[in-house]
Amino acid sequence: MEAIKRIHHISAIVGDPNENVKFYRDVLGLRLVKQTVNFDDPGIYHLYFADHCGTPGTVITFFPWPNNNYGRKGSGQVGRIAFRVPKGSLDYWKEHLTAQELQVKVTQLFGKDTLEFNDIHGLELAIIEGEITAANKDILGFHGSVLLSANPEGTEELLTGLMGLKILDTHDGNHHYETTGEEKHHIIISTPPKPAGRFGIGTVHHIAWSVPDMDVLKEWQSTLRREGFGVTVVKDRSYFKSIYTGEKGKVVFEFATDGPGFEIDEDMSSLGTALKLPEQYEHKRQEYEKLLPKLDI
Repeated sequence: MEAIKRIHHISAIVGDPNENVKFYRDVLGLRLVKQTVNFDDPGIYHLYFADHCGTPGTVITFFPWPNNNYGRKGSGQVGRIAFRVPKGSLDYWKEHLTAQELQVKVTQLFGKDTLEFNDIHGLELAIIEGEITAANKDILGFHGSVLLSANPEGTEELLTGLMGLKILDTHDGNHHYETTGEEKHHIIISTPPKPAGRFGIGTVHHIAWSVPDMDVLKEWQSTLRREGFGVTVVKDRSYFKSIYTGEKGKVVFEFATDGPGFEIDEDMSSLGTALKLPEQYEHKRQEYEKLLPKLDI
């Protein structure tokens, strides 16, 4: 199997959808590129934020739960999510986040200066400088994430074996890996394992890995099954096709195709401006539009 080149997207559970929009659009400067519903639970939104074009590797998505059911961070989940910003812009981001009254801590989590902070719903985030310089200081995409594995050795076996990530170092109980693609996304497995987590507001539901097309996706499906992993059927998510598996550390992994992309039902200029429903739910549009809170966009 060809090595996994990058993260495709990361999906988390948050609270009020307008608070979610305000934070990721107005504080972090990401673009709302798609508003749709959770295809498995269509009574709630599924909101996608990314760079201006919705490029795989820059996409973070959210299921806003309309209650106060906060989760518990722990093993079997993705932990802190790190964004990458242009070289020389970390001081700007520290000042910007502090001005938003966020608690910002400078650490060395990813082997270099890392700004750690939480979003409005307690989701753990970070910002790290990359090697690319840019005229602006906007977020470029993901730098990587922490995996709260219940079985660090089993997770490492999948990452460095089938998926082809390479280990960079081990420091203070953190095992640090990197993808082989040009994005060089970073993954940390923290040890020892934490007590089991529980999904809810402020936790990450899954991490998705990028594959180029359906043929490669089916290869991954066959390979994972052959290696003893439980794997779903191919899911049609409109903007990509994907499969899911629970790896040995109980973190939910998704493998998702790069296409067809977000322009399948909207022009680039209008991404994220209207509620888009998959064909199987279009006949209930009026019901969902009445049920879902109006977004302040």
